[in-house]
Formats: sequence, C-alpha cells, structure tokens
Amino acid sequence: MRAVAVVGNPKPASRTADAAQRLAAALGADEVELIDLIELGPGLIGWGDESVKAAVAKVQASDLAIFASPTFKATYTGLLKLFLDQFATATGLEGVVAVPLMLGAGPGHALAPEVLLKPVLVELGAITPAPGLYQLDSAYLDDPKLADYAARWAPVIKAVTALRTP
Repeated sequence: MRAVAVVGNPKPASRTADAAQRLAAALGADEVELIDLIELGPGLIGWGDESVKAAVAKVQASDLAIFASPTFKATYTGLLKLFLDQFATATGLEGVVAVPLMLGAGPGHALAPEVLLKPVLVELGAITPAPGLYQLDSAYLDDPKLADYAARWAPVIKAVTALRTP
C-alpha cells in the first residue's frame, strides 16, 4: 500500500509529520511519502504552481492519504486548507482512502478530525472508512491510542485500498 502523509503544520519536520508517518506505517503502508506543505510555500496561494500540482498528483495516485494538522484555533490549519482547495469538489480525491489526523495540546478538541477535517475530505471525494484520530502532541510517541486505532482500523483500510488497487 502506497501512502502519502500530507502535513499542514507551518513548522517543517514537525511532530505532526512524524505522527502522520507513524500512523500510515501502523495502518500497513509499505512506503510513506511525506508532503510537508510548508515546503510548497507561496505556491499554495494561487493556481498553477508546478510543485503544488505535483503534490496534488502524488496524493491522487496514492492508495492511502493521511491528512494531518496541528489544532489551530480549534480546527486544522489554513496551510492545509490552502492545499485542499487545490482539489476539485467531489472528484479531486476520488478513489483515495483518506484518514484525518490532528494533534493538539489537550483533549478538548478530540472530535476535531472527525467533525472538521473529515467532512472536507468527503466533499472532495475521498473514501473515509475509519474515524479520524486525535492525539496529544506532548504524548503521541507513547500514546496507546495509535496501536488501538491501528488494530481496529488497519484491516478495514487494507480491505478498502485493495478494492481500488489494480
């Protein structure tokens, strides 16, 4: 299973990026390509930037896409929003299995991936067979929620991605 980890943290090489790559691996990805959106810079603001187009194409060609963001002002970052705006409504993520992941400072935003990020992915045509995952940014390395999540949802993710893989 080919996976991409799309990371909307404005800090490069962030805990969010690490958590996204760990989640993809835990779900059974053979390879995980990191798309650290901060590296795309101002190309995200307009349309037609070649590096942004290439990143969009990588996501569309993946079997699994982890969309990860820190929690900013109770939701995902504007950086991730700018990237998601590059995808066509209803078809931009057609056939891509997507998992929303958010990290935050406290448990108060635990539903953010499910309530705020997942609906956008569905609107863009993604297949989202599992709930979003929320982890505390200070404890994600030792958080048993990742193993529990993977045990419960990896078989579902693998089955769904197998249906779309030629």
